[in-house]
Amino acid sequence: MTVDIDELKRLAAATAVDAVKSGMIVGLGTGSTALLMVQELGQRLQKGRLNNIVGIPTSEQSARQAQSLGIPLTTLSEQPTLDVTIDGADEIDPQLDLIKGLGGSLLREKIVASSSLRFIIIGDQRKLVHRLGTRAPLPVEVIPFAQRPVSDFLRALGSQPVIRENDGETFITDEGNIILDCHFAEIANPRQLALEVKAYPGVVEHGFFLAMATEAIVATSTGIKHFKRE
Repeated sequence: MTVDIDELKRLAAATAVDAVKSGMIVGLGTGSTALLMVQELGQRLQKGRLNNIVGIPTSEQSARQAQSLGIPLTTLSEQPTLDVTIDGADEIDPQLDLIKGLGGSLLREKIVASSSLRFIIIGDQRKLVHRLGTRAPLPVEVIPFAQRPVSDFLRALGSQPVIRENDGETFITDEGNIILDCHFAEIANPRQLALEVKAYPGVVEHGFFLAMATEAIVATSTGIKHFKRE
């Protein structure tokens, strides 16, 4: 049986938007599945199924999409606590630990998620892994000045760091940084690795989102699976 991944993404996105109630402050994720969620949220506002929603986008891309759909936006300065953030992930392990950042917005995503009472992850069945690092590299956001020393350090940790490009040009984040996608043969201890990477000078943030997601809504060929952190 052929699985329609786009349809699974839409199903996960629509299911997650059910958690949004009128009057909420909502974190708007970034990435292909999160964009479907923002679209669904905008449609419900336009149809009157929701009202008085205010969004905080995790990227310039999600901000532009929200504005095009008529979703009012605010900032963390105005609303420092969000009711819920809904975002995608590149990997989800059985403990609901994540690797995120292939969309290039891991820094803002982590800031917004950390400010949220609920952090709901959405995705399709491909994102479920037994161990982090199985299918996705670990993105590490780095200031451009530190590219070489950070690359050497990440290589010494056992990874193969590759500077991210877009259309043949170095990818630049919304904050003006670069991303090194780090391929590991195995990540035995994500928490220890996260501490080591974050502590190195020049590293802005990494794509480990550990003990942050409160739940995950994953669309599979057999239906929706809803996981909650124990």
